Amino acid sequence: MNQANENFNPFDPTGAMKNLRDESMDAWAKMMTELVNTEAYAESTGAALDAWLSSSGPFRKLLEATMVHTLNNLQLPTRDDVITLAGRLTNIEMRLDDLDARLDELLREIRAASGGRKQRVASQEPAS
Repeated sequence: MNQANENFNPFDPTGAMKNLRDESMDAWAKMMTELVNTEAYAESTGAALDAWLSSSGPFRKLLEATMVHTLNNLQLPTRDDVITLAGRLTNIEMRLDDLDARLDELLREIRAASGGRKQRVASQEPAS
């Protein structure tokens, strides 16, 4: 505040308003910080949050049921339909990965077996 008084200009009509604003903001900030850090505030906020959550639960369920009904009437997939489909696609993807790994393994075995045959055939050929 000393710095604000040192920079005070009596010919600046907004300077006094700025100082007043700054001082009131500091006072409000200090008061609100003290208020928020009390146990009573935490309890009252918790009670209000519990009341809101318990009262919004039935509304949320009603809204969800209405949305499912509307989507079914429009022949669009619901959230559960999409989740089920995603699970099935994940299962298919995992099976494809397993098949790919097994095919790679079989190809390596075939190449290894055919490579051994080529060496035996090459050693049995007559020299010219």
